[in-house]
Amino acid sequence: MDGLSQAFGVSAELIIGLAAALGSGLLIGLERERSKRRGPHREPAGLRTFTLAALTGALCQALQAPGLLAVGALAITALAASAHLRSLDRDPGLTTEIALLVTYLIGALCVTAPLLGSPAAVVLTALLAARTRLHRFATQVLREEELHDGLLLGALALVVLPLMPQQPLPWLAGMKAHSLLGLMLLMLVLQAAGHVALRLAGPQAGLALSGLLSGLVSSTATIAAMGARARSEPGLALACAAGAVLSTCATWLLAQAMLFAMAPEAALAALPVCLLGMALCGGMGWVLARRSRRVEQAGSAASSQRRGPLRLREALLLSLMLSAVAVAVSWAREHFGSSGLYGAVALTALADVHAPIASLAGLQAAGSIGTGQAVLGLLLAFACNSGTRAITAVAAGGWGFARFIIPALALPLLLGAGLVALLHGTGA
Repeated sequence: MDGLSQAFGVSAELIIGLAAALGSGLLIGLERERSKRRGPHREPAGLRTFTLAALTGALCQALQAPGLLAVGALAITALAASAHLRSLDRDPGLTTEIALLVTYLIGALCVTAPLLGSPAAVVLTALLAARTRLHRFATQVLREEELHDGLLLGALALVVLPLMPQQPLPWLAGMKAHSLLGLMLLMLVLQAAGHVALRLAGPQAGLALSGLLSGLVSSTATIAAMGARARSEPGLALACAAGAVLSTCATWLLAQAMLFAMAPEAALAALPVCLLGMALCGGMGWVLARRSRRVEQAGSAASSQRRGPLRLREALLLSLMLSAVAVAVSWAREHFGSSGLYGAVALTALADVHAPIASLAGLQAAGSIGTGQAVLGLLLAFACNSGTRAITAVAAGGWGFARFIIPALALPLLLGAGLVALLHGTGA
């Protein structure tokens, strides 16, 4: 490269940029050449045109003459507009014309940042080549409610979340409004991921994946719904039990994700316990799903797909409950010490397990409690809430249904408590 630089009297960076622009133009031009029609009605831009456009952009950038790059862009735009007007009766689309201008700009970018310009060319080529797949996805696969929920999720993540204040709020037990909205956004993202998995898996794994998806909102409600269905349709008992057990796996997953979002130190301390819970519940749910002979007849997947992937109202209510519980737990700790802390955690966990976990994470992140107290509080919250879910399983589906659910609730707790005791005993 140094030899070429000395031979041509230019820098090695310029040679690399021109080579990147040439390769980018050839790559985009190959795709357009394969896509255009043959004969007298073919599109005006192909392999050579796109390659020349990329090289023109690179040369205009390399010459560094004031206004030359803008003049070149105007010239490319005028040529593309002229070609579009001539072919308007045959092809009203603007894809090739816009791609020609973008190729010119990519060629200019390759001179200043070849490591950015070359990937941009690859992305543009992939978009152009995926025309049929993208059209099918937009018109046949993606539903209107999914598009609406995707836009809502993007607005919350990119517009609302950055505007939220990040200073601790005294009236909210030191928690941040930014963190609370982040938790709500985390729940919505997990719901969306579960919905995508459900769409990809199809109806054969409908009840199992539906249970996992619903468990991201409320495992107790999922167990109640699955138990009622198992009681009314005994042939689906195993499939319903698989969905209920997988909802408990989602509870461990969401708890660990909340800890990582709010208190990374506590999350690392609780990681072995949460991984154990996820592995046990996920394995038991998978075995039940495999044993079920009529999972493919479950209509849960179809009913789940008739609504959007996001359950905004449930996520909002859970976030508000997290705030109320955070205040209650902080008040109990200040007035009654550790006994008050664990008492408040146990009491609030009877209704929901995630609210006291969020409170423990906030207290640990603020330095009010240690990681050991946070992990013990986590186990206490799961223990109390598991009692509620076990009673719900018996009441909704009977003992025949509950006998699959209770082991999935009890085994992770017993082994998790033993693991915590072992780690504590070894000084970890």
